[in-house]
Amino acid sequence: MIIIGEKINSTLKAVRPAIEDYDTEAIQSLAKRQYEAGATYIDVNAGMFMDDEPERLGWLVETVQAVVDAPLSIDSPNGKAIKKGLELNKNGKPIINSITLETERIDEYLPLVKEYNTSVIALCMDDSGMPETIDERVSIAEKLIERLTSEGVAMNDIFIDPLVRPIGTGSHYGVVAIETIRKVKTEFPDVHIACGLSNVSYGVPVRKLINQAFLVAAMAAGMDGAIMDPLDKKIMSFVYATEALLGLDDFCVNYLSKYKEGALEN
Repeated sequence: MIIIGEKINSTLKAVRPAIEDYDTEAIQSLAKRQYEAGATYIDVNAGMFMDDEPERLGWLVETVQAVVDAPLSIDSPNGKAIKKGLELNKNGKPIINSITLETERIDEYLPLVKEYNTSVIALCMDDSGMPETIDERVSIAEKLIERLTSEGVAMNDIFIDPLVRPIGTGSHYGVVAIETIRKVKTEFPDVHIACGLSNVSYGVPVRKLINQAFLVAAMAAGMDGAIMDPLDKKIMSFVYATEALLGLDDFCVNYLSKYKEGALEN
């Protein structure tokens, strides 16, 4: 499972002051803790600082890569900020988080994907807005994959995001996301799937419980990546257990290793 650590994000109230104050120690501690907890990538986001986002995102990139070797997920709706982060990146192949099929967005970001040879999270959304149905999302995913591969992006550098929406605003959204994952992964087995896991539980109580249940169902449908909190020991335990159940962990070697490390929580 590809874990994209979500904690260095300016939308989080506990983290925003550290970015605002250029608190190197706090950001580096958060990066190291996520990496040590199992994050494959560290996401960096300074999007709340619209006046000087490129500068702050660049600072986050340099600050994080000074203490961890993990590749970065460079996260912004601002192409100039993405470019700044990519210019400063030294930690191997990063992920751009994210593009959509919206004309303005893909036309701005695709040249950066190609120039810097990055992976990319591709969100199932186009100029018509947020699609409601499974078929609409799969259709957008197909067009995104076709556009990206036609420009030379490798299948295994594409991470399709099925557009997870809160089940509290529509009881069908969980099923729509899960079945979109299943259909995309069946049609394009070489692409990755990565979503913002906690989006599904926004606005409902005991959010972690919903997140855990969604994680298992989505992994069973073919999801092999998630933007999530690796510091949540319980949900990471669900990752390891689900991998073992799905035959993705030969002879439960990784599960047993995590047990011996004390990384599992029941």
